[in-house]
Amino acid sequence: MRLVIISGLSGSGKSIALNTLEDTGFYCIDNLPMGLLSAFARHVTETQTAASQHYAVGIDARNSPKDLTRFPTILQEITARDIHCEILALDAEHATLLKRFSETRRRHPLSGPDIPLSEAIERERVLLKPILERADLIIDTTRTTVHQLRDLVRKRLVREPYSLSLLFESFGYKQGLPPNADYVFDVRCLPNPHWEPELRSLTGLDTAVISYLAAQQDVERYYRQVEDFLDEWIPHFERENRSYLTVAIGCTGGQHRSVYLANRLADHFRTRRASVTIRHRELAHGCV
Repeated sequence: MRLVIISGLSGSGKSIALNTLEDTGFYCIDNLPMGLLSAFARHVTETQTAASQHYAVGIDARNSPKDLTRFPTILQEITARDIHCEILALDAEHATLLKRFSETRRRHPLSGPDIPLSEAIERERVLLKPILERADLIIDTTRTTVHQLRDLVRKRLVREPYSLSLLFESFGYKQGLPPNADYVFDVRCLPNPHWEPELRSLTGLDTAVISYLAAQQDVERYYRQVEDFLDEWIPHFERENRSYLTVAIGCTGGQHRSVYLANRLADHFRTRRASVTIRHRELAHGCV
């Protein structure tokens, strides 16, 4: 049996993630009281008829603080039942959450007459810390559209539960580091197509840019060294029963070099692994 626990800050996309899993065949429950989580796990293990049944539950800050602090103990009780449990946490920058609540005019579950929205968000982050710090996968939705989030959830969680989900993410340092990358490779030292007038408006997905970068000896040497490094060390993560690994490739703007190298690495590992995803953070293409 596989159980995915979805948690995170209000407005970060928990409902979207849960609905996406439900659409792919998961049995989903939203806002399950923390105190009932162990009982739910016991019930489904005793009554399920299909060994491959997948379940997902949403846990949020509307639980009592006392119950949330008991999460580590409850998690031990669940895993003791031979349940493959994964924790997905959704997060977003503070300013983005403020903007989303302002635009939708929804009320934050912890806000009130004496608790402004900004303070409610900070309180929620503290309350959910026992869950978030144990997350197997964190998705930051600050720069992610609804459609991109659905795609990420499908590609990273809808898979065999014991296989490693590997994500290659290109990004631009101008927009900041991806907050949840396991490895970050800086490719700003490589020849930059931006300085070629005919390539400036293109991206690493375009044939002309691909041909330009493929002809650069430094680019090829850098790629081979990263490929060899990951070939060597990814199996070590798998032996530690890791479910998710994110490799971020960054250049200045996230348009050319990082996109090209992320695609090449993903193509290489797709010949060896079943669950490999590419995300180009600064491009509109999202995940492929």
